[in-house]
Amino acid sequence: MKKKLLVSASAAIFCMLPEAVMAQSSTGQSNGDQANEDRIVVTATRREESLQDVPLAITAFTQDELTEKGIVGYEGIAFETPGTVLNQPSANFNNFTVRGITTNGYGANLQSTVTIYVDELPISANGNSTILDPTLFDVERVEFLRGPQGTLFGSGSLAGAMRFLTKSPDLDEFDTALAVDLGLTDDDSVRQRYNGMLNIPLVEDKLAVRAVGFYRNEEGWVTNVGTGIENANTLVNWGGRVIVLWEPTDRASLRLMALHEESDPEDSSFINPTRGGGDRETRTSRRPDIYAGNLDSYNATLTLDLGFADFISSTTYADFEQKFYVDLDATFNFFVPFALDADAAAQSIVEEARLVSKGDSKLEWVAGLFYFSRQFDLESNQRTDPAFLVAQGLTGLSDEYFLRRRTSNESHELAGFGELTYRFSDQFWLTAGLRYGTTKVQGFTDGGYTSNYIARALSFVPGPITITQIAAAEGAVGKESGPSYKFSASFKPADNVTTYATYSTGFRTPVVNARAGVPSFADPTDPFVIPAGADSDNLRNYELGVKGNWFDGKLQTNIAAYYIDWKDIQVQANRVSDQVQFATNIGGARSLGFEFEIDTYPTEGLSIGLNGSVNDTEVNDLTAAEAEISGAVEGIQLAFPTFQGSVYLKYVHPITNDIDAFFTVNARHVGDYPNQFPFVPGQPGVPSPTYTTTESYQAVNMSLGANIGDHFKASLYVENLTDDHSIIYSHPEAFADSRASTLRPRTIGLRFNYDY
Repeated sequence: MKKKLLVSASAAIFCMLPEAVMAQSSTGQSNGDQANEDRIVVTATRREESLQDVPLAITAFTQDELTEKGIVGYEGIAFETPGTVLNQPSANFNNFTVRGITTNGYGANLQSTVTIYVDELPISANGNSTILDPTLFDVERVEFLRGPQGTLFGSGSLAGAMRFLTKSPDLDEFDTALAVDLGLTDDDSVRQRYNGMLNIPLVEDKLAVRAVGFYRNEEGWVTNVGTGIENANTLVNWGGRVIVLWEPTDRASLRLMALHEESDPEDSSFINPTRGGGDRETRTSRRPDIYAGNLDSYNATLTLDLGFADFISSTTYADFEQKFYVDLDATFNFFVPFALDADAAAQSIVEEARLVSKGDSKLEWVAGLFYFSRQFDLESNQRTDPAFLVAQGLTGLSDEYFLRRRTSNESHELAGFGELTYRFSDQFWLTAGLRYGTTKVQGFTDGGYTSNYIARALSFVPGPITITQIAAAEGAVGKESGPSYKFSASFKPADNVTTYATYSTGFRTPVVNARAGVPSFADPTDPFVIPAGADSDNLRNYELGVKGNWFDGKLQTNIAAYYIDWKDIQVQANRVSDQVQFATNIGGARSLGFEFEIDTYPTEGLSIGLNGSVNDTEVNDLTAAEAEISGAVEGIQLAFPTFQGSVYLKYVHPITNDIDAFFTVNARHVGDYPNQFPFVPGQPGVPSPTYTTTESYQAVNMSLGANIGDHFKASLYVENLTDDHSIIYSHPEAFADSRASTLRPRTIGLRFNYDY
């Protein structure tokens, strides 16, 4: 039935197309090297520059490329970016790893090592939070900057930064766009994606508005045997944005944006491969696990041409509400029902004001001020099962929650930054960057209650549970100040070749442990005291790169080699008696590797792309005490593959004057890697029961379609052609029964794009 519905819907869309679309003139873009003629401009250095001239390792995507490859979110970006792995075991449970800078794929309690921006708003947080997977439609560009970006992008860009840049209104032309994606997963799960855009000039050359809306309803493929629901991990995602652009003069502009997005998965995609009689897409929990997010963001960007420089002021306010509900019964081997229902809200204010020099002077500069403030409120409720309370004769709880704890966290960052570039000639220039900032974090306990439920349940002693009120308390202040540096030398031996050598640094904010000094709730006699927190870690990156266009643009190559020295690593540890997480620091690690991107256009209509990375990581500085608390050992590989890469092929062939047919194939390989450190934190030499390696995997996507005239495109596609079921993620904690994830099973579908 679902297959029939899919085919019927697809046919209906074709029938609704106006005849005029079919009669459009030829695009004239059948040559495979047409894309190579387009000059991609990026703003990774806070000024517009050609991608091939920027002395940074950057992968950039235009909206046309995203549409062509069916990229709508993080997974597609990771698929196409060398030196990058996405740990995404479930919707809104996202964590990028770049160049091996991670100790596990989760990073609980820790700031992410890759900052994710929607325009000027950083939306990445930490491993305990949902991180929204934004819908990529009608974006100007996506830029993935690899290597630390501490000078221009601040804390959290320890290993890199990814920027989603939304498209501004067109002041001159009326424009509409529609994108529809209808797919079928595992023969019975329908995927629906609808995106639309409308651009209206209100005052010619002065004022325009652009509105974007999107809706995704993607049925799941995982069976939850605990709840009895098939295809439990269905995702509903919807939202939109409105952008107004006003240019009263040719020297001033004001851009206003309001954005709303909601992402509501009905259950987690985590699975347990040992359950379900060998069916790897099976999980169990008493209730659905929920990682949901709701983002509202408002931005005002003022740009003034001052003659000698452009002044840009960007002000953003964002409100992000999230749910993090998960069954944790595996904590006590399923003897004691235990789950976490966490509701959180984060209000953020971001202000950045900068000056960007103009003109033909040999000296180019950027200078700015940055302010970031976030209020994070968390209501953490731990629940049992009422049936278990009755069966064990446990009384004294007013409801199913045996712990309610309200906490809050305030974080602030204030920084000044700048970069100077001096061009000795068109062939040689030097760049120096500096950011000096202060970060401050503080945690607060706002009240609640706890109980001795766990101890009573484990001892099988019936009777009343003792309730203890949690007093309000003010936590310690974590504060650090210091600089980040960048030095770069660039040399163009020829007009078509750019080489560079770069030294850069990055850092993360300090971490305050919410339960510092609190005794174990499972064993009050446990002598281990959770420390106050973790200091900032820091990273030094040494990089050599070369970018070139060869044979009249038929070959493009970008290659980078790097050595990274990572010190005072922030790590997650767990107190053994009650599995409470906390953050601390350990010695250091290093990462050595190189990345490559190769695009070639060997003949008319044919384009081939190849990208990948080879990486070697290890912990190389560790004391006995640090090994004990973290479970690490010297020489251990970090949670990143030795090799990962992909190949892309596209062939375009004219069928008629109006129609160009195209065929694409994209294949990716990711090697295996350890999911965490090998030993139990706090128990030296005891192997961690959750230590494992992911499985190496191959994913193949293909599409066959046609460009019809200037405005319409239709294609048939298949994702995960070989239906690879490899374990691509394994959670480092034993709380839950279902801790692994696989790729989405083979999905076949149709895409339609209309842009006028």
